[in-house]
Amino acid sequence: MKTWRTALVAFAIDIVLVLVFVLVGRRSHGEAANAVGVFDTLWPFLVGLIFGWLVTFAWRRPLAILWPGIPVWLMTVAAGMLLRVSAGQGVEPSFIVVATIVLGVFLIGWRLIAMPITRRRAVRRA
Repeated sequence: MKTWRTALVAFAIDIVLVLVFVLVGRRSHGEAANAVGVFDTLWPFLVGLIFGWLVTFAWRRPLAILWPGIPVWLMTVAAGMLLRVSAGQGVEPSFIVVATIVLGVFLIGWRLIAMPITRRRAVRRA
């Protein structure tokens, strides 16, 4: 039961961080934060995130960095960019670089922070 709860919380954190990436990006470019505009920017990356979780079976080890953390991050960026292109949205090289860096910091960063916390809790229980 705890494993599923951890996976759901991890997935929710990933979604929130992708949403934060979208909101900050839209704000930095002076774009409106209305629901339609946010969803238009969000959906390709959200689909990429879901794809990454499914391909890597991320729910099995949702806090792990090497597998699934890094592949989920890279699939979120790659699928997000491919879907943006197919939807006729802009994909400039600078945007790819920024998205890769920011999503990497977000999706890997929170796992790096969670790792020692979860290890300490496991040691206390043992």
